[in-house]
Amino acid sequence: MKKPILALILLFGLSSLSAAANIEMQDHHPDHYVVVKGDTLWGIAGKFLKDPWRWPEIWKMNKQQIKNPHWIYPGDLIVLDMAGGTPVLRLVKGGADTVKLSPRVRAEPIEARAIPSIPPAEIGPFLSRPLVIAKDELDKSPYIIGTDDGRVILGSGNPAYVQAIREGGGRRWHIYRPGKALKEPDSDETLGYEAVYLGDAKVTRYGEPATVEITKAVREINIGDRLVEAKEEVVNAYAPHAPEKDISGRVISAYGGVAEVGKGSTITLNKGTRDGLEIGHVLALYRHGRSIAPSDHDTSSPDTVKLPDERYGLVFVFRVFDKLSYALVMQSTRPVQLLDDVRTP
Repeated sequence: MKKPILALILLFGLSSLSAAANIEMQDHHPDHYVVVKGDTLWGIAGKFLKDPWRWPEIWKMNKQQIKNPHWIYPGDLIVLDMAGGTPVLRLVKGGADTVKLSPRVRAEPIEARAIPSIPPAEIGPFLSRPLVIAKDELDKSPYIIGTDDGRVILGSGNPAYVQAIREGGGRRWHIYRPGKALKEPDSDETLGYEAVYLGDAKVTRYGEPATVEITKAVREINIGDRLVEAKEEVVNAYAPHAPEKDISGRVISAYGGVAEVGKGSTITLNKGTRDGLEIGHVLALYRHGRSIAPSDHDTSSPDTVKLPDERYGLVFVFRVFDKLSYALVMQSTRPVQLLDDVRTP
């Protein structure tokens, strides 16, 4: 028999859009929407709003609710009510016909899953793997010392011996190799180091050495590569929202080491918790305007003309370190390039 858990659900109406400056509804927004499995907060917000990151504003969320918006489930009904002359969004739990816009407690089966902020399949690996490390941090981790057949390049299905994973240690491990330094573009400060993810392994025998089986290989795995215990993936459901202060940063790396990426890609930003960045923040992408020579017909112009910076997309911050963060490209009308700007939208 399922054990119910109590989930505190706070339901809020939408005040007049005129009170929230510049919030725009989609041109062909629905009158109602039934939440289905696979939906995300970002996707639902985009059905109603041209700026999905302003979702908390129209629901009047406080800071705690932004950080824990586990209150929309598959089967719930979102209704846009225009009866009073101003748009009002109502959340109908389980598709009921009426709802009171006040706090209430309801029983929820423990298996029920609130919808996530953004697609979990695209960011899951980045939540459980320590992809930003301190210098020499991997030196403390167990490492592959050899194989029984002298193989030096390992792949999926191969066994390997690992220096000291003792009884009681974890059974599932990620395999890494130290990567490049991540630097602040302007000051050249080292913000951290990438840990290059190579694959997964499981322990088949503990000891000194331990025996592991390579269960997944996304790159060649070599003698000397390091193991870090795998932790359970947790997909955070922070509501998409804008930072409360102006933040201006740069794109300093893209997953896979490529120079250009597009929508659905993960990028590294040179801002973190020390700069006020947090999970759920949405930032706008900007391309620097070029400096061009003036027209031959305009002698009054200066030697060069700086074109304006162009906004071309949005990113959602989903993992934050002290000096760095990871963000998912949610919207983009052009390729995201290294050193492009990210700013408070």
